[in-house]
Amino acid sequence: MGAEDRRTAGFKAVTRLAEARARLLAGVEPLDRTEPVALLDADGRAVAEPVVAERPVPHYARASMDGYAVRAEDTFGASARSPVVLEPAETPGPNRAVRVHTGSELPDGADAVVMLEQVEAVGDELEVFDAVAEGEHVGPVGEDVAAGATLFEPTHQLRPSDLGLLKSVGLTSVRVVERPRVAVVPTGEELVQADPGPGEIIETNGQTVSQLAARWGADPSYREVVTDDHDALREAITADLDHDVVVTTGGSSVGARDLVPEVVAELGEVLVHGVALKPGHPVALGRVEGTPVVMLPGYPVACIVNAVQFLRPLVKRLGRLPDRAPPTVPARLDRKLASEPGTRTFARVRLEPVPAADGDADDGSGGDGRPADDDPAFLAVPTRASGSGVLSSVALADGWVVVPESLDGLDAGTVVPVERWEWSA
Repeated sequence: MGAEDRRTAGFKAVTRLAEARARLLAGVEPLDRTEPVALLDADGRAVAEPVVAERPVPHYARASMDGYAVRAEDTFGASARSPVVLEPAETPGPNRAVRVHTGSELPDGADAVVMLEQVEAVGDELEVFDAVAEGEHVGPVGEDVAAGATLFEPTHQLRPSDLGLLKSVGLTSVRVVERPRVAVVPTGEELVQADPGPGEIIETNGQTVSQLAARWGADPSYREVVTDDHDALREAITADLDHDVVVTTGGSSVGARDLVPEVVAELGEVLVHGVALKPGHPVALGRVEGTPVVMLPGYPVACIVNAVQFLRPLVKRLGRLPDRAPPTVPARLDRKLASEPGTRTFARVRLEPVPAADGDADDGSGGDGRPADDDPAFLAVPTRASGSGVLSSVALADGWVVVPESLDGLDAGTVVPVERWEWSA
C-alpha cells in the first residue's frame, strides 16, 4: 500500500491484541550479552550463570541459645533432682562451662550448649539441671548455606533478599544479563520540552515511556523530539538501529502527518498497523534490520496502554526476565462500562473503599460496615476524563479494568479484577 493509500484507507481492518503481540515477539531472541554488576546495583536483574556460594553460612559453629558452652559428656546424668556441678571458666575443658550468647562462636573444645534457664550459679560453681547431647543448641558450620551450594540458576530475577544472601556468602558482584537497550524517539512538530507557546504541547510520552522501560528492566535512551518530516524521521530511526528496540511516540496513525509507519515500511517492514484495543488502536509494529520498532500513538493514554501491551513483554523477553501478569485487586464496578465487541477495552478506574452501612455495629459477626469475606473491599469508579488524550485519567487512576473482545461492556455491580499495572516491574 502506498503512502497516499495508507493515509486515506483508515483502519478498515485491525489485528487482535494477542495476534499483534505474537507477531512482534516472533523471532525475538533473548539477549546473550552479560555483565558483572555490584550487588547494590543488581536488584531486579536476571542472573546470567549459576551462582555458587563461595563460603558456608554460618562459617563457624555458633550457639543457638543463651547459656553455657560445655562438653556434652560432662552433663550426662544431670536432672532437676540431681544437677551436675561444673566450673565457670573462660575456656572449655573437662567439667568446665563457658558463658555464651545466641550467635556467639562455639569455643573450641565445647560441643553443646546448655540453656541459661537450666543453669544456676551456687557460690563459685554452676549447677546444671539438664543433660545435653553433642550438637544440642549449636548451629553447625553451613547450617544456612553449604559452601559450593548453587543458590540461583540462570534467568532468576534477583530480589533484595537474594542479594543479602549473596553478600553473606562472600560475593560482592554477580553476572547478570545486560539490560535491553531501548531508544525512545518522541515525534511531532508541536512538541516542546518546556514553556509551550500557542499550538505547542509539552512532550510527556517519550519521558513516560523511557521511565516505564527502565522500570521493566531496560536501559532507555530518551531522544530529542523529531519533527514530522520524512527525512528527519528516517535519519532518527536509522541512527538508533544499534539498539535492541526502537520506540517512537506519535505519528503512528493514518493522517497526513503520521509518517512513521511508512518510513519504517521503507526501511524494513510493518508487521501490524492498527490493533483492536481501546484506547490506542493506531499503534504500529515493525522491524528494521532485525530491530523491533514499536510505533506508539501520540495520545498519552493510548501511548501508555500500548507500551504496557507491547513494549513491556518485548523488554522482558530480551532481558530474560519473567513477564508476570500485573497484580490485581477485586472491586465492584460503580457504574456500567461500555465497550465495542471485537475490541479489548482498558478502562481507567480509581479504587474507593466500600462505604460502611449506616447503623451497622461492630459485633464481630461481619456487621461492622465492612464487606463480607466474599465481597470486594473496593468500588471501581471509572475516571471522569476517559479520552485517550487525557493523561490525568491515568495519573489519577489506581489501575484499569480490561473488557475482553467477546463482551460489549460490563454492568454496574460486576466484580472485576483491577490491574495495578503501574505497580508491577
